[in-house]
Amino acid sequence: MDVSQYLEIFIDETNEHLQNLSDCIMSLEKDPENMDTINEIFRAAHSLKGMAGTMGFKRMQHLTHDMENVFQEVRSGNMKVTSGLVDVLFQCLDAIDAYLENVKESSDEGTEDNEAIIQELNDILAAETGSAPEEKAAPAEEKKEEPAAQNGYEKKYQNAELSEKEKDAIKSAEERGANVYGITVYIQEECLLKAARAFLVFKAVEDYGDILVYYPSSQDIEDEKFENDFSFFLETEAPLEKIIEVSKTVSEIAEVVGEKVTYNDLIAAAEKKETAEAAQTTPAPAEKAAPAPTQQKAKAAPAKKQNGGKPVTNRTVRVDIEKLDALMNQVSELIIAKNALVSISSTEGSSLQSQTFHEQIEYLERITTNLHESVMKVRMVPIESVVNKFPRMIRDLSKKLNKEMELVMTGEDTELDRTVVDQIGDPLQHLLRNSADHGLENADVRAKRGKPEKGTICLNAFQEGNNVIIEVSDDGNGIDTERVKAKAVERGLVTPEQAEALSQKEIIDFLFMPSFSMTKQITDISGRGVGLDVVKSNIEALGGDVEVKSVLGEGTKFIVRLPLTLAIIQALMVEVHDEKYAIALGSIQTIEDIPVGEIKYVQAKEVIHIRGFVIPLIRLEKILDMEPSEEEKESLTVVIVKKGEKFAGLVVDNLMGQQEIVIKSIGKYINNNKIISGATILGDGEVALILDANALM
Repeated sequence: MDVSQYLEIFIDETNEHLQNLSDCIMSLEKDPENMDTINEIFRAAHSLKGMAGTMGFKRMQHLTHDMENVFQEVRSGNMKVTSGLVDVLFQCLDAIDAYLENVKESSDEGTEDNEAIIQELNDILAAETGSAPEEKAAPAEEKKEEPAAQNGYEKKYQNAELSEKEKDAIKSAEERGANVYGITVYIQEECLLKAARAFLVFKAVEDYGDILVYYPSSQDIEDEKFENDFSFFLETEAPLEKIIEVSKTVSEIAEVVGEKVTYNDLIAAAEKKETAEAAQTTPAPAEKAAPAPTQQKAKAAPAKKQNGGKPVTNRTVRVDIEKLDALMNQVSELIIAKNALVSISSTEGSSLQSQTFHEQIEYLERITTNLHESVMKVRMVPIESVVNKFPRMIRDLSKKLNKEMELVMTGEDTELDRTVVDQIGDPLQHLLRNSADHGLENADVRAKRGKPEKGTICLNAFQEGNNVIIEVSDDGNGIDTERVKAKAVERGLVTPEQAEALSQKEIIDFLFMPSFSMTKQITDISGRGVGLDVVKSNIEALGGDVEVKSVLGEGTKFIVRLPLTLAIIQALMVEVHDEKYAIALGSIQTIEDIPVGEIKYVQAKEVIHIRGFVIPLIRLEKILDMEPSEEEKESLTVVIVKKGEKFAGLVVDNLMGQQEIVIKSIGKYINNNKIISGATILGDGEVALILDANALM
């Protein structure tokens, strides 16, 4: 049977289990006696084993089976959790992750058996418990599952109405000397993919024989037109116990019951059933129905036990990001159409000017705004999905670098657009590795400086207007700007005279240049400067920017600023020399009318003084390479924009009002001009460029 249709589900669920295992093992290292964590790890390993087995990934199944054995012993109190065991368990997770990467690329787990890791696990198990794993694990499972065979599950294959062709197939199998078994399989009530589980059972038993009859039909099973059980008749040379055993290896199977059947028994049972129906008597069916309550209890018990937090899961639906993109594009077109209607309604002398028309326009605006917000909420996901893997990474780096360090994370529930979240993981990972390797000092240096022996790396995320800010900071050495300046002079990037006039920001910006490295020795972990150019370009490709603050001897903070979404934003429409531009509303602080006489100069640059702040003026006509205006104005319209703690005043000619705009990519045509972040189509069909206020400061 082809299980490739379930591959995406397998990949998603395996990723979730791996992250859950990683988090739990990290917690367990700090609190080795926590039985809730131990039980959670056992359940996750058991689920992974079952999923791998049903998909036919035997190597992954073998590895997770051995992990499950270890936690069976930990759970039973026969062995303790040690730092060495945690190290090996993380190696297991890395190996499973490698299998998963192979599955993503080729739909196959690969050929790596990871025998060394499995041997290490079994050695630890043998050393702690004094016996081989298989001797203890096998009886445990048998002991656990044996009682289920006695709990009153009905052999429903006895109810199958066989066609003449199916009867002949069973008779022929008997004549060949093969065993024919009637099997009924019960699926757990909370199972979401019943058809998938059924076909995985068929795949497992077909290794031992041929299925002669499906009950209900194979088509009905594929269409999930059955309750929580299905039956089949199997021709095989194998013993019944083996068939039941392999059927139970499929995850979410509650029970399997069966027996050897003969052609004569089936014919006799069919005749008896026909006689009973013809007589239309009630006692016989009543007797037959008697076990039903027992069966219901038997099925309900395991469901209640395993259900746990199931209602929460049922409220979650996985949606392909391409489907969300298609929905977003349709919303975008709706907003463009709405803007066109608004434009028509505001045209003087339009025959459409009526109260009803304006009311409908307002209604359409409310609907499109609500629809946009709903779609955006669907696309928004917590950055938790990205940052959850970082504590494990810092733990590994702490051991590798022989530095005491801890990662403190806050704001993991901060939400970002899914497309942004998917691409921000690598830049953040590099910044954290950079802090661990070159930000934090060695223990002796920290002691001399009066710092705690354990270094601290912080990852803090929060929302600020239409942006999400992610700060990566450390209490380490900080950036030695004098060394950076000397390196820049050495490489011929600036002359010694020019270097002396550079600001701290300009010096730090050298670190973001390609191949600009301060490390004397290249490591496989990171290098302050090596790869920072890629970090910056990746973040800028998402419409964001990176800012660095550093104090020598105290630490460094990287501030990553990202847009909440890449699709639709609220913007202020402005005019500069009769050309229309959009500025994201989230960047705007205030709008001021500034008399020309109040403009001052600092280092030959125009500034204004507003409410205690000195704010530099940016004349957009110069930035956008326009002809200077010949008209002398008495006052200027200035849009005050903010980026972090910085302010700037953008001089515009006219304000056109607030509008919801759809961001359209302008491709590579204006790729060199970073102040243009995209374009939008206005209601009258005109195209307006979107100004990136962050790039102007």
